[in-house]
Amino acid sequence: MTKEHGCSHRRVMIVATLLVTAVVVGPAQAQPALAGSSVGPIDNPMMIPDVRGILPTAKDAGGVSATLQILVILTVLTLIPSILIMMTSFGRILIVLALLRQAMATPQLPPGQILLGLALFLTLLVMAPTIHDVQEDAVTPYLNNEISQRAALDLAMGHLRGFMYRQIDHQDNHEDVYLFLEYAQKRPIPPDEAVELGDVPTTVLIPAFILSELKAAFVMGFRIYLPFLVIDMVIASILISMGMMMLPPVLISLPFKILLFVLADGWHLVVHSLLYSFV
Repeated sequence: MTKEHGCSHRRVMIVATLLVTAVVVGPAQAQPALAGSSVGPIDNPMMIPDVRGILPTAKDAGGVSATLQILVILTVLTLIPSILIMMTSFGRILIVLALLRQAMATPQLPPGQILLGLALFLTLLVMAPTIHDVQEDAVTPYLNNEISQRAALDLAMGHLRGFMYRQIDHQDNHEDVYLFLEYAQKRPIPPDEAVELGDVPTTVLIPAFILSELKAAFVMGFRIYLPFLVIDMVIASILISMGMMMLPPVLISLPFKILLFVLADGWHLVVHSLLYSFV
């Protein structure tokens, strides 16, 4: 690293420190430390220079509100991976595609990046109605200052809860809900007791949804495995009958698997089954 590069990196770190100090400490508190000082920010980095001429300060509640909104947005961005995996259709789609790759005996093809991209865009397509409802009922009114932040979060969570409960009900995996609900309430639930969506806390619904998605994904993966397993068995039987016991059956069955998958338009069938497995 050259001297100029190191100095530039040092300047960036100083500016970042200034930004944090301007928000947390405020210019009114940072100014006394600068009184009578003529040392620049590069000559003495321990001093905090006055940046009021560079960065505008919050003069009213609107500026503080904007800062808090940025903080909330950054917090939500850190939770997006968890929300994407646990509360959407992403998990089921990715598991089925990964099992398909294993069934074809091509663990490196398609690459993981392609499977992740396909799963992501399929998730956006499946979640489009829910995202539209969240946008119309929660995000837009909140940005227009029509509802509070708490009300917006409740409305958005309501739509996500409805999506998760529909998938559990469609897969008939209510026992997962009863499992976590019994543990949360510390009491057995009679079989004839009806449980509505409003009676299920979010902390119970999310793990029940994850279990339901895992079960549905592995059932679909088992059905995808069957035709490829039949091809492996047929090829292995033929090789044994011909006395070629030292020849790995995978080397012979792989072209037939790919040929069968292409002739049957396998990608179209798998994606079609994934899309219509959601309600």
